[in-house]
Amino acid sequence: MSRGLSLRGLAAGVLLACACAGANAGEAPVLIADVPGMPPTATQPQPQPPAQPASMRNGREIYARFREGLADPSCGPDTSERWQRHFANAPKQLASSDSDSLALFGYVVDALRQAHLPTEYALIPFVESGYKPGARSGAGPAGLWQFIALTARNHDVAIRPGYDGRLSPVESTQAAVRYLKTLHGMFAGDWRLAVMAFNAGEYRLLGALKRSGQQAMNAQPDKLVGLSDITQGYVRKLHALSCVLDRADDKESWMQALDRPVAVLAPTPLPVGMPSLDAWAAAQGTDAGLVKRLNPVFPDGRIVRGGRDLRVLAPIATTAAATTPTPSASTPTIAATPSPKPEEPKVTTLADADTATDLVIDPASVPATPTRTHTVGRGDSIWRIAQRYGLSRDALLSRNNLTMGSKLHPGMVLKIDEVLSVSGASAR
Repeated sequence: MSRGLSLRGLAAGVLLACACAGANAGEAPVLIADVPGMPPTATQPQPQPPAQPASMRNGREIYARFREGLADPSCGPDTSERWQRHFANAPKQLASSDSDSLALFGYVVDALRQAHLPTEYALIPFVESGYKPGARSGAGPAGLWQFIALTARNHDVAIRPGYDGRLSPVESTQAAVRYLKTLHGMFAGDWRLAVMAFNAGEYRLLGALKRSGQQAMNAQPDKLVGLSDITQGYVRKLHALSCVLDRADDKESWMQALDRPVAVLAPTPLPVGMPSLDAWAAAQGTDAGLVKRLNPVFPDGRIVRGGRDLRVLAPIATTAAATTPTPSASTPTIAATPSPKPEEPKVTTLADADTATDLVIDPASVPATPTRTHTVGRGDSIWRIAQRYGLSRDALLSRNNLTMGSKLHPGMVLKIDEVLSVSGASAR
């Protein structure tokens, strides 16, 4: 039986079947309601509507997801004091309820976790733009990720009159995550090399590795030759910022400031013919000021059409409303003829089921539970990863079909949570 699974722990109304010993394969399953002494309930379970994504979450959850996804959470004495002082105000920026930074940070962290990438990469917009979607540099870079125009176009970010996709947190983040995933694989899952390549270009970093006689699998980034001081210092910047945020939870006042509802952001298409973000926000019943701040790609909120579908970043409740068709008054309503349904099996209460024997849990009745993973970074070990997630070493090895002699390689994705499988499993 899987850890944490008990018969009484399942929700009332779960469909149970009796796997009777010696039953023929062709016989119908015996239901609990048919077992002598098991009185059927008077009501049948009603179908539940599909769960909708939560529109808000606690700011502490965003912080926890960031920390869980770090490839290198250690903060030793070699961490740059200079850059820690430089980024000392980053926690205040996330804590401020007047800033959109925490919601945007959560959006980027979610995108990276979904791509199985280290969350150190979510710090790049802090370094590049201070998490301001409309940031522009006099040298030419723009947006959250500060892409130059050539890099943007190379990564399918549209730039045309009236529309600069670098200022779209949707387009630029999608491109950045796609690029980082490529670099992460190209450089053996070493996040340090990946961010250096993000800063200087992959071919320049490949040349530096070759000149230094190093390989990505065992590279020493601080000893690479032929790279600028800015590129060399990029890793130190990000690691120092990571440590600043990691230590911020030492202050209870800061954690209390994060303990607030934060909008979950997601991309949603803009309907054809929509003239402005003000009009779109009014139609969706959302804050037009917030939508305009998050999407500076539309100057003054004016929507300029081009050769591709446009998407806007907005609170997820808005995206749900935007994708749900609403019948108009002119649309005739046709009553659907209900399809005949097979007779639903009777069920009994779980309290009564305790007297039954050889009960089998129906897999379809158990709700899916999201499982966590960990992307192996340089310096990771089985013991260290297990300790971080509160597991025993043997449990982590077992869940990933590893042995004590197995070697971890940067970029490997390990299962942290046990996958619950109840198909044919006895409930006792």
